Amino acid sequence: MNNKKLAIITARGGSKRIPQKNIKEFCGKPILYYSIEAARDAGIFDEIMVSTDDKEIAGLAKKAGASVPFFRSRETAGDYASTDDVIMEVLKAYEALGQIFDAFCCIYPTAPFLNGTRLREAMMLLEKADSVMPVVPFSYPPQRGLIIREEGFLARQFPAYSAARSQDLPKIYHDCGQFYACRTEPFLQAGTTDVEKLLPLVLTEMEVQDIDTPQDWALAEIKYKLSKNL
Repeated sequence: MNNKKLAIITARGGSKRIPQKNIKEFCGKPILYYSIEAARDAGIFDEIMVSTDDKEIAGLAKKAGASVPFFRSRETAGDYASTDDVIMEVLKAYEALGQIFDAFCCIYPTAPFLNGTRLREAMMLLEKADSVMPVVPFSYPPQRGLIIREEGFLARQFPAYSAARSQDLPKIYHDCGQFYACRTEPFLQAGTTDVEKLLPLVLTEMEVQDIDTPQDWALAEIKYKLSKNL
């Protein structure tokens, strides 16, 4: 693709479970920096911007080499705004400034395992798709999952698979929660990156870690140091 490409890094303020999560120090520098550096290392984006409502985040973003051409609205800075809402606002704001991008990559600010190579791969996949999502296989087959019933006893969620061998079950994947790459026109039409022509970019377990709690954060730092031989 030789069209204009935009990297959108979503980094609002006001995290509750991990205070100042998007700029908290991770292995020596603000975690936001890793996402900006990955976008810069990809070498394919015409613009790398951070969508935020927070002046401190904006200052750090600019220091790391990203642009903050406008601040996020109150509506998209709230707890109930979706990633799609944020992307739509950013694209419309750029359009009002006379800038149109043919494709974009929305990158989360807490993705320290992400790198420029993976971003380039995702954007290249857009040559034969309308959207790309990084995914990773579940480490244990969800078909053989258990639930705890109201009375406290365990039960098979899917009893039909109770005797199935793990290797005989189809592999199921989940969203890595790192980024979404998409062509702009299909996104504007559908209002979401979950469009029909959605391709996977399969990652390994060592490239993925949810960071929603302090325990997740500690595990992510351990995994990151192992992956980098630190």
